[in-house]
Parts: sequence; C-alpha cells; structure tokens
Amino acid sequence: MLSAKSLFEEILDNDESFRLFCSIAANGESQGGWENARIAALVPQSERALAPKITRHGADEDKHGRIFNALLKKRGLEPVEVPAETDYTMLLERRGIGLAHEKLKADQPLNERDIITYLAHSRVTEQRAAEQMAMLLKYFGDHPDLGRAVRMISADEDNHLAYSHEELLRFAAAGHGRYIQRTLRECALAEIRVHRDVSLGVMARMGRLLGWPRPKAALLAAGIRAMYVYERLAGWRRMVTLRTPRRRDALGGPAAAAPEIA
Repeated sequence: MLSAKSLFEEILDNDESFRLFCSIAANGESQGGWENARIAALVPQSERALAPKITRHGADEDKHGRIFNALLKKRGLEPVEVPAETDYTMLLERRGIGLAHEKLKADQPLNERDIITYLAHSRVTEQRAAEQMAMLLKYFGDHPDLGRAVRMISADEDNHLAYSHEELLRFAAAGHGRYIQRTLRECALAEIRVHRDVSLGVMARMGRLLGWPRPKAALLAAGIRAMYVYERLAGWRRMVTLRTPRRRDALGGPAAAAPEIA
C-alpha cells in the first residue's frame, strides 16, 4: 500500500535518498537563516523592536540546518549538492516572493512595507513547513534516531507561524490590511506552484535513487498534481487567513539549543 508513511520510510531507510532529503532540507533552512539575519540587520528604526524576533527566527532556521547535517553525520554521510529544481527558496525568490537577495545584500535600511512583505512570505511558507513537520511528527515523533529532531523542529515551525500571524495582525490594525491581503494572496499562489514543481523534482530524483517502477512514479506525480489543483482552487486560502495565535510572543526569547544528535 502506498502511503505517506511508507514513502518516507523508504526514503529514510536508503542512504542515498536520505542523503538527498537531508541535504535539501539543510540547504533550505540555512538559506532561511541567512535571510532572517540580513532582515534583522536592516530593520527600519520604526520597527527595531522586531529585530530580536527576526534574529531568533533566523537562529532557529540555522539550528535546523545543523540538525539535518548532524543526522547525515550520524549515518556517516556527507551532504550532496542540491539540484536546482529542488531548491525551494531559490525558486520562490525567482518568482519575486519575499525580499530579493540583492536588496538583502545591500546596506540600505528596509522600509515598513518590506517588513510586511517579509512577514507575509513567512506566514505562507511557515504554513507549509508547519504542516510538513506535523506529518513527520505523526509518523516519526517516536523514532529512535529522528524523533527528537522532528519534535524540536516541529515546535519551532509552529512558533514561527504564530509569530507571523501576530505581527501581521499588528500591522493590519495599523491600517495595512489591504496590502497584507494582496501580498499574502500573491505569495500563496506562487508558493503552491513552487511547491508542486519542487515536489515533482524531489520525487523524480528519489524515484531514480530507489528504482521505483514507472507506475509508482506516475502515481506519485499524479498525486502531486492533483494536490496542486486542489490548492489552486481552494486550498491556498488557508495560507492567507489571519487569526490571533494561541501562543503569544512566540519568538520573544532566545532560541533553544539544538539537540546532540550526532
């Protein structure tokens, strides 16, 4: 029976597919860490109180990258170069989602709308991250090798999502509601396309590494495309709603240390 759990078990049990999975995850998290660090450094004076939370967000992402690399090290594996078609953060930037790296590499302070754009990007992408980690938590939360890492990363992603909700609601109350909703919608529609393309790219690579028969590979690709159709029609709306999170000030303290995995 083909299920999400059996699919991930197959990927995690094979050294080469596990190596690719962790390399892709570590690359994305490390990129997110760099982006957040640059945004924290360029926050406008009017939003300096937000800088420590953005720094904490970046520190969490860096920590996640180290965790995935530690999981590789524990199995005696080295990271591999991330294929371009599986580079989620790069593909989002190419679609104009979030703040351009050219802007982040400059030393010019950001403005208020830049911060809103960053928060909208975070709200959409952290929704995806929180959902994916919730799935891994369900299946592998008690796994002897992966469980502790999955639990920590899942909790962090939930915090990031709560933080983006809370800060966007603050900006909405200050009169930026229309810009926020427009930006969220643009981000969500672009993200679901990128997620589809990256998922197809990852599954194609995994299929070659694991020797999947054509019917299995075709079924998985069809499932990815079907999910995109659902998200394009209605599912994207879950990424643009804003609600007061249960946990307030989720990034108000220092980042938790990474567990000793290796």
